[in-house]
Amino acid sequence: MPSRFDFDAAYYERFYLDPRTRVADSEDVEIQARFLASYLDYLKIRVRRILDLGCGLGRLRVPLLARFPRARYTGVEVSEHLCAELGWVRDSVVTYRSRRRYDLVICQDVLQYLDEAEAEEAMLNLARLCRGALWFGALTREDWDENCDQSRTDSNGYVREGTWYRERLAPAFVCAGGGVFVARRAGVVMYELDRAE
Repeated sequence: MPSRFDFDAAYYERFYLDPRTRVADSEDVEIQARFLASYLDYLKIRVRRILDLGCGLGRLRVPLLARFPRARYTGVEVSEHLCAELGWVRDSVVTYRSRRRYDLVICQDVLQYLDEAEAEEAMLNLARLCRGALWFGALTREDWDENCDQSRTDSNGYVREGTWYRERLAPAFVCAGGGVFVARRAGVVMYELDRAE
């Protein structure tokens, strides 16, 4: 699964480890895990299987497993460097297959590195793999122009409008806000004003 981008040790050092250039720190990750666990509890989505596609350093693994102690975590990563170092499954969000369906699928900051055809296939794969909730994020045109710190954000990749992602996720997911998308097949009751559509 070759990538057009080099997700080597230098990439992770710059965007994840170096305090001068990283985008987020461990406190941010802890807040994200607390939010996800609380919101999925509110939605009554029981989490036993977690799939993190493009898991990188796997920073969400420990805080999520602390909140979902009966869950199993699977980290999937395209970076040969990280798979060798951390033992993740080496695959991509486009090609990873499993007979299992996951209660929580995480795909954060991955799809902007895929061209349009690959990103569309990846979103179909997310729908196949998810039976509960998807926590999804990608750098959008709006975020690049208005929200992110451009000196700390990787400018490589394909920057698309947010509506491009929403339209392609909508057939399989209901947007619940905060980057949480509930699988339509999950049977979760989503009150009208809980939807972010």
